[in-house]
Amino acid sequence: MSHLLCFGLGFSARILAARLAAKGWTISATSRSERGASAIRASGYNAFVFDGTKPLEEEALDGVTHVVVSAPPGDDGDPVLRLNSGDFAARARQFQWVAYLSTTGVYGDHDGGLVTEATPLTPNTERGQKRLLAETQWFDLWRSNGLPVHVFRLAGIYGPGRNQLLSLLDGTAKRVIKQGQVFSRIHVEDIANVLEASITHPAPGTAYNVCDDEASPPQDVMEFGAKLLGLPVPPPIPFEQAELSPMARSFYADSKRVSNTRIKQDLGVKLSFPTYRDGLSSIAKDLRR
Repeated sequence: MSHLLCFGLGFSARILAARLAAKGWTISATSRSERGASAIRASGYNAFVFDGTKPLEEEALDGVTHVVVSAPPGDDGDPVLRLNSGDFAARARQFQWVAYLSTTGVYGDHDGGLVTEATPLTPNTERGQKRLLAETQWFDLWRSNGLPVHVFRLAGIYGPGRNQLLSLLDGTAKRVIKQGQVFSRIHVEDIANVLEASITHPAPGTAYNVCDDEASPPQDVMEFGAKLLGLPVPPPIPFEQAELSPMARSFYADSKRVSNTRIKQDLGVKLSFPTYRDGLSSIAKDLRR
């Protein structure tokens, strides 16, 4: 019996969990609070509280064959490993597949140049540095104990409930212009496509870039979304003058095009939404229903 444990049942992990549950898998997940755990149980999954202050109860790992970790890292790396590395090491042979969801931010800034999984990891943001530390910790456990770790470096995630169309509709959209800036993106359904393909073709110790086929300037995406909805294109705002949250501003610290060749060649992935135009067009159809 296959059993998936998700450390954090957020935007990305939820899609994979639902797909595997429909195939008869047992699903367990953690939440930072008992209230969140109760909501997870209401959806038919097992649930445990893990808030990063004390180890997950050991019996939560009983029978688990596959693990997805999407919890954000702290200053000392991944809280899941900080508190549970001994249990993972002792049970390494129990697991068939362990996934750590990281970010393409570990590559740092490349002035719009192309990065592959072989590109040196030189993060230039605090968020990217924390993710790199967490990646290193997981790969160390693979090397020392044979835990079947796979790292997935996710580009900018969007999908139903999290996309530029919503900001256009509620009037909060900003068309920020930074010369030479390009982002890679990935639809949340395609994250699940990649994870499912990796479960079928495990290759412990491997990192994968998870992105679509077309890195693009953010203003182009906003313009396409506005035209898709029949709304005015927001006026351009120079990056230097834009009022952005620290998180939003950090995204503009890196400019690069991310290669997705490995997920296609090694895992046989065929993206459901190969460009932002495909993804946003699908989301717009659902919004009109």
